Amino acid sequence: QVQLAESGGGSVQAGGSLRLSCAASGYTGSWMYMGWFRQAPGKEREQVAIRYTRSAYTYYADSVKGRFTISQDIAKNTVYLQMNSLKPEDTAMYYCAADRGSNLKYWGQGTQVTVSS
Repeated sequence: QVQLAESGGGSVQAGGSLRLSCAASGYTGSWMYMGWFRQAPGKEREQVAIRYTRSAYTYYADSVKGRFTISQDIAKNTVYLQMNSLKPEDTAMYYCAADRGSNLKYWGQGTQVTVSS
């Protein structure tokens, strides 16, 4: 069974940094992409950063450009999200996602990021 395990969340003050990790297991093939989504209470889940495996194309939400960096270790089936200059509006549950293609997406259980002002 495919599992995505996130880690690295926590509570920081505005301007601080966190690094999230997501390790995928249970699948030996290649992913179309791995990436990060987030959801704040009462808000819809939004895309934060996506990395397409074959092309290495990256997508960033406008709100995080210049502050967040996504990276991927294909051999380890792991994706990272380096988050710098964190803002209170970044507070959310962050979810790792991996897509095998054909709209078959797997989700992690989430890791909480809380940024205080």
